[in-house]
Amino acid sequence: MKLHLKRPLAFFDLEATGINIGADRIVEISVIKLHPDGSEEVKTWRINPEMPIPIESSLIHGIYDEHIKDEPTFKAVAPLVAEFMDNSDLAGYNSNKFDIPMLMEEFLRAGVLFDLDNRHFVDVQNIFHQMEQRTLKAAYQFYCKKDIINAHSAEADTRATMEVLLAQIERYETQEWEDKKGNKSVPVVNHVEGLHKFTNLNRPVDFAGRMAFNDNNEEVFNFGKHKGKKVEDVFNLEPSYYSWMMNGDFPLYTKRKLEQIYKRWNDKRQADRQQKAAQAKPAENIEKKDTVTPNIQKDLFQQPVQQKTYNKPYENKPFKKKEEPAAPVNEDMLKLLADKFKKGL
Repeated sequence: MKLHLKRPLAFFDLEATGINIGADRIVEISVIKLHPDGSEEVKTWRINPEMPIPIESSLIHGIYDEHIKDEPTFKAVAPLVAEFMDNSDLAGYNSNKFDIPMLMEEFLRAGVLFDLDNRHFVDVQNIFHQMEQRTLKAAYQFYCKKDIINAHSAEADTRATMEVLLAQIERYETQEWEDKKGNKSVPVVNHVEGLHKFTNLNRPVDFAGRMAFNDNNEEVFNFGKHKGKKVEDVFNLEPSYYSWMMNGDFPLYTKRKLEQIYKRWNDKRQADRQQKAAQAKPAENIEKKDTVTPNIQKDLFQQPVQQKTYNKPYENKPFKKKEEPAAPVNEDMLKLLADKFKKGL
């Protein structure tokens, strides 16, 4: 059955030193790049993890230290892997919880940019577990009626995963499924967007599952004492929680997504502060005017007040005699003056 694709779909599988995404390293990666025209490209890299492979891991995938001691490091092959998987959606078995976050850790350590924001992710295990709930070996037997030859080699598991997805689409093309809320749908469809939605029901933010999107498309913590709380609300209540996570033993991709949310939250907080400061400026000017007015009034009261004079009939003023014209000088007046000066002599 041909898969309807708008762009390439890269099926990939990793073998690693262990399952600790933050501490373990890739020892093998195989990618089958399925093109819209049905053609495919296959590339496999063996990788020196620069650390011993635990015997319990070697017993599972069959890769021992002597097999990879002369192989290149992931940093050396990272640009080739990124280029081969570029412009492709991603698919795998348990890839959302292990392969994608593990791959992103290696890319980040190598300093190679590999953007996940505009890609779709199809986790074949999620389809299987939600429809049948079994393992890859059982899934391959159940859907394809085959046994995996060289199980746990990267290419064999990758090819089995691809064949299982094609068989799942054919089998469940018209089968109805009911979610936990009682909503019914036909989720296994022959296009990547629909498969992406169905295999990412938990809506993780960081693939490791430390954060997830809620029904309002807001990031919430998915672990610890703040489980279920919005990430931005936790930053408001306990800003140090961000530093604790950034300095803690969390996957690099989890820290990267947390840093993006923190930057968005901090930018919003700074914008709010600037807006409040801008709104407070007119109030400050009013306060300055209010403080100046009393001083002016005080100065005015200290200056002498010029009272207007009103012609009131009963006003208490000193009485002035009406002035009369002076009498003309005569001989009697001259005689009186002469007598006065004589006495003074």
